[in-house]
Amino acid sequence: MQLIASDKHADLAAILDGFDVPAILVSADYLILATNRNYREAFGDIEHLTSPRCYGVSHGFDVPCDQAGESCPLSAARESGNKERVLHIHQTPRGREHVDVEMLPIKAADGTLKYFVELLKHVPVASAEISDVDMVGSSPAFNAMLENITRVGPTDASVLLLGESGTGKELAALAIHQASKRSQAAMVTLECSGLTDTLFESELFGHVKGAFTGAVFNSPGLIEAADGGTLFLDEIGDVPMQMQVKLLRLIETGTYRPVGSRESKRADFRLVCATHKNILDMVNNGLFRQDLYYRINVFPIHMPSLLERISDIPLLANSIVQKLDRSGRHILTDSAIRELKKLSFAGNIRELRNILARALVLTNTHVIDGKVIRQCLSIDPHNLPPADSEPVDLKTNETLYLQKLLARCNGDKNKAAAIAGISARSLYRKLGEE
Repeated sequence: MQLIASDKHADLAAILDGFDVPAILVSADYLILATNRNYREAFGDIEHLTSPRCYGVSHGFDVPCDQAGESCPLSAARESGNKERVLHIHQTPRGREHVDVEMLPIKAADGTLKYFVELLKHVPVASAEISDVDMVGSSPAFNAMLENITRVGPTDASVLLLGESGTGKELAALAIHQASKRSQAAMVTLECSGLTDTLFESELFGHVKGAFTGAVFNSPGLIEAADGGTLFLDEIGDVPMQMQVKLLRLIETGTYRPVGSRESKRADFRLVCATHKNILDMVNNGLFRQDLYYRINVFPIHMPSLLERISDIPLLANSIVQKLDRSGRHILTDSAIRELKKLSFAGNIRELRNILARALVLTNTHVIDGKVIRQCLSIDPHNLPPADSEPVDLKTNETLYLQKLLARCNGDKNKAAAIAGISARSLYRKLGEE
């Protein structure tokens, strides 16, 4: 155990090796007093003679996290007197990494908070660096989504992933599964879009021989394959109304009957659903059962659009190019990134990937610059401006951008203002609504 000069905290420090994750002992004024073996193996040794502060070691900050624009679990634990938890990006020997931080306050005999134990758990499903990992990002919107995944993952709560098409909902579902105690079993996916009543029921519940024309043998359903694991229902908003009753029964009782069978079966699974639709509006319009909605919406997670995480574009784009070009020869220039940041990305990450795949085809060298990106856009008719369009002034461009952004946010002015980086009042003024 590596301690500061005196051994007065040795008894408390010895407790740290009882934790099976990296842990540090911190004073109320942020001073790191000791680390455990797991911490030193994961993050390296700390030179205690320099009076290291946790915010300096983890982030390179000169002030506590909450004074540097980050949430501070120590400050929160000191205020609440209870355990606090937050997702941070820490500087590590491997670069910037997402870390799930849990802060445990330790009270002195007089009831004052004297020490804190900080537990640090690496989040392997995401990366804050250019990486082969599928989930990449470091923006506030991405981190908020990832923090929700790390919180709900170890539980058995049903999760509803909400967001536009192309935002990575299936990747999020897989991350939830991998963070769960069911990770050694299968995650089974059913794409609900376009399925008829009969096909949906047969795919999910299976069928017995002779159940319908063409059923020449018994066929187990996906729910049987998901037993002990996770069932992911993608585009849950497209489940036929008649089938919603049977799905509700499955969720409530854990029982089902294969098509054509009189025998009930039981399944133990964790449910994750996803949709790009506004399910609550569908409930209000009688297109989705209210009781089913509340069954699947135990823990909703918003999947941010690319417009909400513009700062992630350099990281995402470079990671995508690295995956598309395993030779590592192609590079993205700053001018290419600037061109990409101008786009609204209706197709989100899927659209970004398409543009970059196109760029690898069109570039004549190993360099992808702004000119190549513009060429990629010009060959797609959806990206071409109207033939009679004329250049417009900056204010008009700003108004067009805000109107488009507001439409993408379904009229939610507070959300649109947050994405644009302005106040809601400024948004109203710029759109001439004041």
